[in-house]
Formats: sequence, structure tokens, C-alpha cells
Amino acid sequence: MAELTVYVGLFLVALAAATLLPAQSEAALAALLLQGSYSVPLLLLAAILGNTLGSVVNWFLGRSIEHFRDRRWFPVSPCQLERAQRGYRRYGRWSLLLSWVPVIGDPLTLVAGVMREPLPVFILLVGFAKTARYLAVSALVLGWY
Repeated sequence: MAELTVYVGLFLVALAAATLLPAQSEAALAALLLQGSYSVPLLLLAAILGNTLGSVVNWFLGRSIEHFRDRRWFPVSPCQLERAQRGYRRYGRWSLLLSWVPVIGDPLTLVAGVMREPLPVFILLVGFAKTARYLAVSALVLGWY
């Protein structure tokens, strides 16, 4: 039961890290990998699924964000939102392969929702990017290179 808690905890940290909340899922994964007590495939699965699901949360937020853009408390100016949409139109869905990059990745997944990127395509591209990132972290930590 305690081992399950570790995987669920990593899943939740990875989910939070993919939203606009500050969290470091790579550090959590690295620490668990270094312990050597847990299944590497299950750790990777928990991190990948959690982080991808967190990006899906951003996508859904982006889908509904337009309804609130005229509110006084809205955190993004109309100019900033338009600039983000212009950038997404310019680079398109392939920019989602950068969804793993700190600082730009989370807002990028939100803008993909605003731009009505189809969810299956979104999940495929973001899931691929997140998988590549966590495999790279694992390779560095475990010396697979």
C-alpha cells in the first residue's frame, strides 16, 4: 500500500507541475529513481500520465477562458492573449512538442485550448513530448546514455 502511495504522489506532483501551479516533477522523479526501490516503468507511467493530464486541464481551461476575458480580474490582457494566439497560428500544433519546456510549455497548452486544437491531436503531441522529457530525465539519472 505504501508503494502505491509513492506512484500516486508522483502522479499528483506531475499533474500539478503541468498546470500553472509551481511544482517540480522532474526532481521528484529523479529522487525516486535514485532510491532504486521502485519500478522504473511504473514511475515513468505515473509521471507521464500525470503531466499529460495536467496539460489536458490547461487545454480545458483554454477552451473556456474566452468567456472571462472581459472580466476585471482576468489575469491576461487582451493584447497578451492575442499575441499568444498569433504565435500559435504561426507555429501551429507542432509547437506543442515544446510543451515540456519550462515557462512556455504550460501557457502553450492553455493557448492550444483557446485555439480549439482537437483534443486527440493535442494528447498525442503533448504525450509524446512529456514522454521524451521523462525518458531523458531517467536516462540522465540512471546513466542510460
